[in-house]
Amino acid sequence: MPEQKTYDVAVIGAGVFGAWTAYCLRQSGATVALLDAYGPANARASSGGESRIIRMGYGADEIYTRWSLRALPLWKQLFAQAGRPELFQPTGVLWIAHEKYQYALDTVTTLTKLDARFEKLSLAELRRRYPQIAFEDDAWAILEPDSGVLMARRAVQAVVEQAQKIGVDFRLGQALPPEGSGRLPALKTSSGETISAGAFVFACGPWLPKLFPDLLANRMFITRQEIFFFGIPAGNSQFLPQALPTWLYLRDEFYGMPDLESRGFKVADDHHGPIVDPDTQPRMASVQAIAAARTFITKRFPELKHAPIVESRVCQYENTSNGDFLIDRHRDCENVWLVGGGSGHGFKHGPSLGEYVAALVLQHGASRAPQIDSRFSLATKKSTRDRAVH
Repeated sequence: MPEQKTYDVAVIGAGVFGAWTAYCLRQSGATVALLDAYGPANARASSGGESRIIRMGYGADEIYTRWSLRALPLWKQLFAQAGRPELFQPTGVLWIAHEKYQYALDTVTTLTKLDARFEKLSLAELRRRYPQIAFEDDAWAILEPDSGVLMARRAVQAVVEQAQKIGVDFRLGQALPPEGSGRLPALKTSSGETISAGAFVFACGPWLPKLFPDLLANRMFITRQEIFFFGIPAGNSQFLPQALPTWLYLRDEFYGMPDLESRGFKVADDHHGPIVDPDTQPRMASVQAIAAARTFITKRFPELKHAPIVESRVCQYENTSNGDFLIDRHRDCENVWLVGGGSGHGFKHGPSLGEYVAALVLQHGASRAPQIDSRFSLATKKSTRDRAVH
């Protein structure tokens, strides 16, 4: 029997965080195994689905704006290498705010400080440019012309494919919860396979609290999120990307996208839904969510009031207490890293997070190793929800 290979790092979870972490580790010279129970960006995953926003604005949270600014060219570079430039759709992103809304005002300050391109639009400009939207009289907006949409499922699959081309070993398998403390020598799977590695990165999104219930069950909150695509009227061009950017209506906490790839006009409620299990939650749209989406559409996009729902998606956010990511070592296992807490905004940051995690894992213990940002530490993750990062 051939000797079993021992990897430098095993990454568990082939969503956006895990895929980019594996890719960046391999680029840094490590031997890497990437494991996922259902496949890259599968239908149960928070990284599944058709599309995700990439935008620079984050209020006063400069770290996330910096990571977004870093991430977008890395996404585009990887798509070019893969021959898939269409996986980034440069729709622009429109933040619709109301008078004296602090988050938007802070966003303007941060974008200005970091020299990110944007326009500040008055109510008159909004109504002239976007007559398809019903704005309130105190509305104004921030337009990020260089931002847009990542085609999520295919984007993650492209990252995994490129990672495999440079030597990452992808395996389909379900990781079992690690046992014991100290140094983890190997990971077992439900099929009986053993994966040996010097370090283990668990980047498995909503499955993190299932693998580490004692540590995370009360610190991560897996919520049901529902997304709808409304069919636009025949021959109507007002809801195409040429006429309407990706948008976030801050007062209502809804966001959406123009009609990309003729799939329909995307509408999503950003309020956190009920707690669910990612393995077993029903994936059929609920009557309540349909009603909420229709109420919003009627109010803000009245021309679509009677538009049919042509597609729907049910996924989940894996929320930390305040929306900051979780990037830290396991407190009892010195070579186990926990990476997650995308909290509904993490997808865009995949390349930046991958670089950050790869540096932490490979340089841990070195004299010039990067330090874990306190915002990402396990110690800052509480048992009560108070979202501060959007």
